[in-house]
Amino acid sequence: MGKPANPRALADNEARAVARNLRVSPQKLNLVAQLIRGKKVSRALADLEFSRKRIAVDVRKTLQSAIANAENNHDLDIDDLVVAEAFVGKGLVMKRFHARARGRGTRIEKPFANLTIVVRETPATA
Repeated sequence: MGKPANPRALADNEARAVARNLRVSPQKLNLVAQLIRGKKVSRALADLEFSRKRIAVDVRKTLQSAIANAENNHDLDIDDLVVAEAFVGKGLVMKRFHARARGRGTRIEKPFANLTIVVRETPATA
């Protein structure tokens, strides 16, 4: 006799993957997330493969994880998947100090970001 399970937050035709503590600023990560929003997953993977941004590798891994979740956990057809949402959140910020002239110091902030990708199965249009 345990407590009842939480209801599923996503619709039945959706799956999600989350990457936490990516070592990049949320602003830079959002530029790459913008690149894949609303696209079919095959096209989004191709765009990330040839992107010159360093963080595109981690975004691609997260997208592949969302696709695998959709296929294995929710029995969705991967040929009909579209990137429904790709949103970025702030993570922690490491604070460091950089030595400057006259015995002073300047604060350096090293931000982290979180990435959530939601894929949705859309019926193929004939």
